[in-house]
Amino acid sequence: MIVCVCNALKETEVRSAAREGASCPTSVYRAYGRKPRCGQCFSFAREIIASERATA
Repeated sequence: MIVCVCNALKETEVRSAAREGASCPTSVYRAYGRKPRCGQCFSFAREIIASERATA
């Protein structure tokens, strides 16, 4: 599933970055060498990051 349309970030990429230590949407973007644009994906990305951190 696409989380960020602006940067074509997939849910699997967000989960992977969270497992590698990303703690917020901005750090996920940084992990892939991208920058946030419109920010509409932040709430969904935060949910995914929280989910991954809870299971770690």
